[in-house]
Amino acid sequence: MDAAAIIESEARELIRRRGLDVRADELEPLIREVVADYDQRSASGEVPVLRDGDTMVAEIAARIGGFGPLQEMLDDPSVEEIWLNSSSQVFCARDGRSELTTIVLSDAEVRGIVERMLVTSGRRLDMSTPFVDALLPDGSRLHVVIPSVTRSHWAINIRKFVAKAYDLQGLVALGSLTQQAADFLDAAIASGLNVIASGATGAGKTTFLRCLARSVGARERVVTIEEVFELDLALRDVVAMQTRQANLEGTGEISMRRLVKEALRMRPSRIIVGEVREAESLDMLIALNSGLPGLASIHANSARDAVTKLCTLPLLAGENVSSRFVVPTVASAIDLVVHLDMLADGRRRVREIAGLSGRVEDGIIEVSDVFSLRGDQLVRGDGQPPHAERFARHGHDLAALLGRAA
Repeated sequence: MDAAAIIESEARELIRRRGLDVRADELEPLIREVVADYDQRSASGEVPVLRDGDTMVAEIAARIGGFGPLQEMLDDPSVEEIWLNSSSQVFCARDGRSELTTIVLSDAEVRGIVERMLVTSGRRLDMSTPFVDALLPDGSRLHVVIPSVTRSHWAINIRKFVAKAYDLQGLVALGSLTQQAADFLDAAIASGLNVIASGATGAGKTTFLRCLARSVGARERVVTIEEVFELDLALRDVVAMQTRQANLEGTGEISMRRLVKEALRMRPSRIIVGEVREAESLDMLIALNSGLPGLASIHANSARDAVTKLCTLPLLAGENVSSRFVVPTVASAIDLVVHLDMLADGRRRVREIAGLSGRVEDGIIEVSDVFSLRGDQLVRGDGQPPHAERFARHGHDLAALLGRAA
């Protein structure tokens, strides 16, 4: 048995003897007691040497007690997100609506829970790195900010993986889009069009990318690029990559830009960028403009705003990057923008599907309305999607898909 297995077994036995609730405040002190005893025995060679006592305490506490009072909400499938403004202000969201819970923690409990959440991620949180993004074992995404970036309390967000759809037909069943729009998007992905999913935080962009990716051909090799692993695609040939923080010496950071460049060396048939935020947008556009199909998501208020933002973000890459280069590159690289929205009642819907013809006039990219939400129905617009020849080449009748002459 290794050190972790021995300590876990002894901690569980001590919990049984003392009749302790595994989620009680006494759990971590008890494990420290077990670790201290183990450390003494390891000095005499009775048991394997323990390398890092603090990390072991957090790991065993997570194995035995989960994440304390938050565990019940993490296990509740109706809870979509959990956030803490302070130890006494714990909120959650159900069906898109927030509510203040009755949970009250101590500052020490909050720190202990975060330490347990980070122990398997390999990411750290300290004064030199006051922000952290990490993935929990169940696929939930953790974001933490600590003082002095925040005023006085740790700010914690846990966005759970509660996808109710795994392909476009699942989205149709949920009422997020119509069958006609789903058939069109399925054909667009199969035909190699480049698609951007836009929307606000919580609008369902990651879930939508995952559903779109199910339309990728079985023989295609897909490389995904994310800040933290979220997509988890059910495809045959997938390589997933995520960014990495700098170490304590300030070296070893791996950025989104670096990952996009590395992805191109991995013989991809298609790349998927989990979320475009900064200068990596330039590298993505160059890749998509070289004939490599791709998908990505972006925060925006509408499809047209997403196009405008894509024309702005690449300028962050350096002073030598100008709008004269970026705007026509966006026009030729991006084919469709699908804008997602969360309605007042918590439902997530596709609000519009816009097509980019590739034409630019006076620095403005022509955007056409392919589908848009009118009332409560996603209906066919007057615009036409680009690259009708690609649809035909892959055996799709665009006119039949759209219900009008294409």
